[in-house]
Amino acid sequence: MIIALDATYSLGKNLTGVGVYSREIAFGLAQAHPEAEFLFCYRPHRWWRSWLDRLPANAHRRLITEERVPERAEIFHGLNQRLPRAPLRHAVTTFHDLFVITGEYSTPEFRARFRRQALEAAERSERIIAVSEFTARQVAELLGVEWSRLRVIHHGVRLPLAVPSDAERENVVLHVGAIQVRKNLLRLVEAFERMDAGWRLVLIGSTGYGAAEILRRIEVSPRRADIQVLGYVSAAERDRWYARARIFAFASLDEGFGMPVLEAMAWGVPVIASRASALPEVAGDAAWLVDPYDVEELTGALRGLAADPSLRHHYVRLGRQRAARFRWEDAVDRTWQVYREITGI
Repeated sequence: MIIALDATYSLGKNLTGVGVYSREIAFGLAQAHPEAEFLFCYRPHRWWRSWLDRLPANAHRRLITEERVPERAEIFHGLNQRLPRAPLRHAVTTFHDLFVITGEYSTPEFRARFRRQALEAAERSERIIAVSEFTARQVAELLGVEWSRLRVIHHGVRLPLAVPSDAERENVVLHVGAIQVRKNLLRLVEAFERMDAGWRLVLIGSTGYGAAEILRRIEVSPRRADIQVLGYVSAAERDRWYARARIFAFASLDEGFGMPVLEAMAWGVPVIASRASALPEVAGDAAWLVDPYDVEELTGALRGLAADPSLRHHYVRLGRQRAARFRWEDAVDRTWQVYREITGI
């Protein structure tokens, strides 16, 4: 079997969530199926950079454009909810989220372009992989996709061999994610301001839509000295913060999955997460779930975990158990089964 994958966003050491997914699936498939041939495809803006990446022995590098795709491929898998316009023998697309369509979290121009690409990919795909039941429902409802073409395959997470104890950590409330409206950081800052002195809020992530208003609010915060805005950091630096923090707060308004929740659980950090979108599906009973629009409820969760080491231990234990259930190896295996479905091999 010859399988082409859009590996455009799998490049680099400091990957986004889509990048982590793309790399884990592409490289995981190649490792798990040495009998198959894989064509790692890159769009022009990442083509030259792709030559810095060492590919598996059974993978080959290909340039793709909207009109040009590998003709020998039996399957083309768009790993980031889009497909080239060129004819494809069998097409699979992974959908991560549709928040661009459902909320005002980006410019009108970007929303229009995203909707067009999503509709085209959905229409042409024999199977659509959704990273959560929540995203699958949105794809069905918003893009008119019948359930028979949808398959839910969750992300995975890598568990560290050992994590620091609560006593080894610092009074840090950590958030990992872009500084943007969708992440609900204005309410998180307000809730943090009501915590006792001696705690810090650390925000890791690049700036996104609506960042200016969030940063202005932080600048006038009465707890400004206790809030660190670190911007985008390396994966190694991010993991060091997971190892230092006593609380992880992720009060996002809309997530197609919410990978940082699993990462925090894997690192032994008790998690506060939104009772919204895909987050309850991912977190289960292993996180303190709150209404993301209710600052009082978010404040209560922060104060509750800050004051009670035994409660933190409770969520750490549940979180580590929960994270262990999400394995990239399982995601790779289930993706291969989707390929077998549409080819009959």
